[in-house]
Amino acid sequence: MIVVPVKEGENIEKALKKFKRKFEKTGVVKELRSRQQYDKPSVLKRLKMERAIYVQKMQQNED
Repeated sequence: MIVVPVKEGENIEKALKKFKRKFEKTGVVKELRSRQQYDKPSVLKRLKMERAIYVQKMQQNED
C-alpha cells in the first residue's frame, strides 16, 4: 500500500504528483502490461539484449 504524507497547507496537486511517482516506481503497471500477453523466452532474451546495447551506446556517448 502506498502512503503519501500530506503536510498541512500542501497543495493537493503536489501530493498527487508524489503519489503518481511512487506508484510508477513500484512497477505495477509495467508488470500488468507484461502479463497481458505471453512472450516467448527467445523474444524476451532478444529485447533484453537490444536494451543492453542501447544503454551501452548511451553511456559511451556521455563520455
